[in-house]
Amino acid sequence: MRPALVRSGGGSIVARLRREPRTRLALLLLVLLGLFLLAADRAPSPQQVRALVEPFGVAGPLVFLLAATALHASFVPGPLLAGTSGLLFGPVLGTAVTLTGSVVSALVELAVGRRAGRAGMDRIGGARYQALAGWLEQHGFAAVVILRLAPVLPDAPVSYAAGLSHVRTWQIAAGTAVGAAPRAFAYTALGGSLANVSSPLAYVAVGVIVVAGLAGAVAIRWQVRRSRAAAAAVRELEQ
Repeated sequence: MRPALVRSGGGSIVARLRREPRTRLALLLLVLLGLFLLAADRAPSPQQVRALVEPFGVAGPLVFLLAATALHASFVPGPLLAGTSGLLFGPVLGTAVTLTGSVVSALVELAVGRRAGRAGMDRIGGARYQALAGWLEQHGFAAVVILRLAPVLPDAPVSYAAGLSHVRTWQIAAGTAVGAAPRAFAYTALGGSLANVSSPLAYVAVGVIVVAGLAGAVAIRWQVRRSRAAAAAVRELEQ
């Protein structure tokens, strides 16, 4: 089966983007509150989690980076990996590790997409990947930034689809670094705040997630109105 690129329990990307902003914000905050309460009750302490990487010493971030790259390429959600990075390394080093991992993962997935070619990617994403490739090829860096900010699009399929286009490697790397930075910080900070979910840093992280998600939704709608390639991609993603 092909992985659903933008669907989750029904509904399309456009329907989600058109949802009344206050409703979307309220739903997001409720989900985050539930995660906070669950984490506060069941999550291991930061010290217990960090003990997992202590045997690797200064190589711990590199070991995690390699593991996270492989997991990301296997469609493990980026927020989960970012939160784990925050637990292991704290919000500062963790954010650096998360963002580096996002860029490295994007480049690896781009290379896999190019290596697999159109026939190989058709088996995974079919017309959806083709549509994304057209959008990325026409708008390059700007499209990568917008798609990284988009609140309902996972990162790995975008990078795989880029392998079908003529988008330049630097555009994927730079676009990922810029577009993924807000969420990389926010989810890493949340992971690093699990021991104190009422800390100011946790509230800032939630705010960044909300603002980045709304910015991505607005940016997609703006480009859809001005670009046939973007509009065609969104129509295909709705199928």
